[in-house]
Amino acid sequence: MNFESGFLSRLKRAKKVVFFTGAGISAESGIPTFRGKEGIWNKFKPEELANFDAFIKNPDMVWEWYQYRRKIVGSANPNKAHETIVEFEKYFEVTVVTQNVDNLHRRAGSSHVYELHGNIEKNYCVKCRTHFDIPFSEEPKGVPVCDCGGLIRPDVVWFGELLPHDQYQGAEEASEDSDVFFIIGTSALVYPAAYLPEIARRAGAMLVEVNIEATEISDRCDYSFYDKAGTVLPELLKALTSHPQN
Repeated sequence: MNFESGFLSRLKRAKKVVFFTGAGISAESGIPTFRGKEGIWNKFKPEELANFDAFIKNPDMVWEWYQYRRKIVGSANPNKAHETIVEFEKYFEVTVVTQNVDNLHRRAGSSHVYELHGNIEKNYCVKCRTHFDIPFSEEPKGVPVCDCGGLIRPDVVWFGELLPHDQYQGAEEASEDSDVFFIIGTSALVYPAAYLPEIARRAGAMLVEVNIEATEISDRCDYSFYDKAGTVLPELLKALTSHPQN
């Protein structure tokens, strides 16, 4: 893959880089966006399970669905894209802002990660808000109950819920301070997360898209590379480290 000299020079002068990631990067690890084409969950719409009312109405069923999803996530590994983002930390101050809940960026070793939609491997009590960072058994034995008597739910953002304030605020500040803002595997259509590329652009950052195809945000990016992130990012890092400093 060929990268323009001007692009590499501008990237090399950067100090702060944000990687804004979506489902596309996780798909390269074999994780479906919500569910596979097969299985019992096809008769349900995601919004029928990923909301608080559904959880209260049928907590065991919702918990079982998340245990099913956790099993898929647990069997997946960070891919070349995740690993290369970690390698970028050798050359820049890197912040990862992800819409994914699969924890793969942290497992790959990224140091600074904002999880806008939560983390499927974590849970908390709906009553006392105690957090549980250790996974429960993968077997769907019914929703666990906290010592206070409250139901324990996945620590993810459900339909109709606000993003975690600290995570979004940190992501917003990192976007505004960035010199280069990568948009990886997402069409950036889900708000309020979709505001972040615009915040970065207005602050003067170079927007770089990496996706398998053009998206609605492509025409607002300075550069777009249409291929898998696991292909583009390693090649980009190799080109960057061999490019002369201007």
